[in-house]
Amino acid sequence: QVQLVESGGGLVQSGGSLRLSCAASGFTFSRYAMRWYRQTPGKERERVAHISSGGGTIIYADSVKGRFAVSRDNAKNTVYLQMNSLKPEDTAVYYCNAPFNDYWGQGTQVTVSS
Repeated sequence: QVQLVESGGGLVQSGGSLRLSCAASGFTFSRYAMRWYRQTPGKERERVAHISSGGGTIIYADSVKGRFAVSRDNAKNTVYLQMNSLKPEDTAVYYCNAPFNDYWGQGTQVTVSS
């Protein structure tokens, strides 16, 4: 039912930027908050950003605060994550999800070289 397709990852040098996109379908996108997560082998999945259904409430993990910006376009059923000043410790697979959903997409790999 729910489909989440992340894109925009890649290889970037420390200090660089990437913009991730998540295209959602299978639910009424505009009614739900959306979240970005990241996961590195050996570590717990970490929620990095939250955006409310209308975009008015945004929450970031301390580890990315001031560097990442989440936004959404409800007309396009898409949520974005702008990542600036990237650090090697940001290297992970990044996923988006809605809070009700138990199924995850493939994610998009972000690799930050030192």
